[in-house]
Amino acid sequence: MKLAETNYDNSKTGCCAELDVAQWDQREIEWKDKPFVKDHVRSFLYIPLNFGAVMTSANEAIEEAAAYPMDPITLSDEASPWGSDLYVAVEGDVPGAQVSRLSGSFLTRVFEGHYRQVGTWMKEMEEYAREKGHKVKKTYSYYATCPKCAKVFGKNYVVLLAQVG
Repeated sequence: MKLAETNYDNSKTGCCAELDVAQWDQREIEWKDKPFVKDHVRSFLYIPLNFGAVMTSANEAIEEAAAYPMDPITLSDEASPWGSDLYVAVEGDVPGAQVSRLSGSFLTRVFEGHYRQVGTWMKEMEEYAREKGHKVKKTYSYYATCPKCAKVFGKNYVVLLAQVG
């Protein structure tokens, strides 16, 4: 499947699709062995250095394998100030790529604002999970749009997905 054959509508920008906030805000998602192409992005103090190259490489492999899901999502695990793991959702195998599978329950929240607020949002996510009776195991970030497209939409949405247990 090609990206154009998915639910991903980037017709406004030619780049990023506009986030459907209602689909992502304050939801609980269950995944069982959901496949993702996994790669690593080098960073300097959490600022990605090779994000574009990593995304291009992943998208080329996914396109070649016809493995785009109907609702594409890319997650980032900000593991350290020097790098993050990137997870690009797929349907099926992608030859030559590392495919990781995520399972578990995830609480979601949508935040809007500048990326420098992520630390504050992480604390809010922890509190939200506690209010729901959960403890957070790991938190992933879904940066819904690139900075250029965020300007077009007038909103910079970030979805946090907290794996709970």
